[in-house]
Amino acid sequence: VQLQACGGGLVQAGGSLRLSCAASGRTFSSYVMGWFRQAPGKEREFVAVITWGGRRTDYADSVKGRFAISRDNAKNTVYLQMNSLKPEDTAVYYCAASEVGYSTNEYQFNYWGQGTQVTVSS
Repeated sequence: VQLQACGGGLVQAGGSLRLSCAASGRTFSSYVMGWFRQAPGKEREFVAVITWGGRRTDYADSVKGRFAISRDNAKNTVYLQMNSLKPEDTAVYYCAASEVGYSTNEYQFNYWGQGTQVTVSS
């Protein structure tokens, strides 16, 4: 599967952004989908994950209550709604697909998008 993320940009603290990740192929619903991010000088970290049908989601503690992951299997797209953004949310955000199973571990994800930059100004 090929993944294409978009929707990043520059936003002031407290603002919102919605990231989208479009997947190619006809088996999108068979993948667990996740979002990860990497800030300058830091390792890539887990942000959110969603099951095949969207019934279960999990979030990093740092984004709980502010971010929401969702998916539309008919459109082969996964979303990340980001509200109440903080400067520490500044990072390149990556969507990823796992055919291994439900996990928050990046090494369980087989396919990665190219990343989209999110910059939050104070």
